[in-house]
Amino acid sequence: MTCDMDRLIRIAIAVSSEKRTDVLLDTILTEAMNITGCDGGTVYIRTENHLEFRNVITRSKGVHLVGREGEECILPPVPLNLEHVCSCAAIEHRLFNIADAYEAEDFSFSGTRRYDAINHYRTKSMLVVPMEDEQDRNIGVLQLINAMDGEGNIIPFDASMESIIRALSSLAAVVLNNRRLQQSVTDILHSFVAVMVDAIDARSPYNANHTRSMVSYAERFLSFLDGESCGWRFPEEEKEPFIMSVWLHDLGKLVIPLEIMDKSTRLGSLKTELMARIDVGILMDRIRSMEDREQAEEAMAHRRELEKARDIILKVNSLAYLTDEMYEAVLPLKEMRVMTSEGREIPLLSETMWEALTVKKGTLTGEERLEMERHVVYTRQFLSRMQFTGAYAQVPVWAAQHHELLDGSGYPDHMNGKELSRETRLLTILDVYDALTAEDRPYKPPKTPEEAFAILHSMADAGRIDPEILNLFEKSGAWNRQN
Repeated sequence: MTCDMDRLIRIAIAVSSEKRTDVLLDTILTEAMNITGCDGGTVYIRTENHLEFRNVITRSKGVHLVGREGEECILPPVPLNLEHVCSCAAIEHRLFNIADAYEAEDFSFSGTRRYDAINHYRTKSMLVVPMEDEQDRNIGVLQLINAMDGEGNIIPFDASMESIIRALSSLAAVVLNNRRLQQSVTDILHSFVAVMVDAIDARSPYNANHTRSMVSYAERFLSFLDGESCGWRFPEEEKEPFIMSVWLHDLGKLVIPLEIMDKSTRLGSLKTELMARIDVGILMDRIRSMEDREQAEEAMAHRRELEKARDIILKVNSLAYLTDEMYEAVLPLKEMRVMTSEGREIPLLSETMWEALTVKKGTLTGEERLEMERHVVYTRQFLSRMQFTGAYAQVPVWAAQHHELLDGSGYPDHMNGKELSRETRLLTILDVYDALTAEDRPYKPPKTPEEAFAILHSMADAGRIDPEILNLFEKSGAWNRQN
């Protein structure tokens, strides 16, 4: 008994660490056959209406079939009714030790007889054990066939073996059920991620493809690393968590105001107010020129200045970059004044309008950019409220650090290279590349891949991003949307 217990413990350790369900079940079946010294065996997995064949072994015939979850069954399923011994074991939670299947009267062995006839086999002794978890829920059935003595003769299964085989079956059920629960939690997590990404996309027509593009880059890059001899390969258990961090990296954008998220021009909503100021000012100049002949020439000249100012403003408003030349064109507008409908003279541009028009790059003012940058803080706050454990423990870290740079100039925490993992460095490169080449950004035209990599290499030369990972990413071709 001590020997059997030691063996069971070794088996338990082996199957508990096995991640593939098909291998786990095959190990359980093989060990059960070794313990009982039998010739054949089958593992059935229970579904709502039947038992599915998952693993089948007949040593004397050289048969060893392994079915995988989600694939078509290797043999027709067995209906869940009391006619079949394996179904009865599952339904009634009973163990059956049958000396000769052909002489048993309680069950239909028509399927067994057909299988025997096709394979020139004789099923005789059977040990049929329900696989039940710690809450006595049936997961499936372990069926052993034809116990053998030392000379190869078929004998009944020793009743003393029933306890250890039942324990082995329960172990398989518990481990398998845990795998299913773990997969269920993972599936829920992935569903949550999909919903959140859809919610971000639904808020704005801009950046809708950003996350999906990055995921495509990441998946292709991980496949590239698997075939490279560069010394860096993602462990299998880390691949899904890293991809999930890519899916979640912009989660914080859910709470960024849309007027900032969707700001396609420098003035944004201020344009309407500014154009109204100019229109009213032009109208007041016309009225002034008609009412006071002495001021007519001055009023007409001022009207022309306002019309010219409007043209300059409309042009600058849609620029992705403010050149020195355009800044010089805008500069005189800062001192211009305009008449209101009440006859008051006010500055043409408010301080907010002036700041918006003179943004050097992009469309966001300093305050708006700070608010936009807070999306990584919100991402970290949201993800910190979720329980990411095991291989997924680093998901919130990778996701929230994708704007940090090696030289400490990133945000929000100004971390440096010693503090940033390779996963974070890779995510940063994916994010910058897609930001540069994206075709749906409201504030700039897309860069070509060549232009984007030139910018990325300049960032690497400046010590801001990882040059080795950048070179690998460029070499991989994972960035090519045509792949």
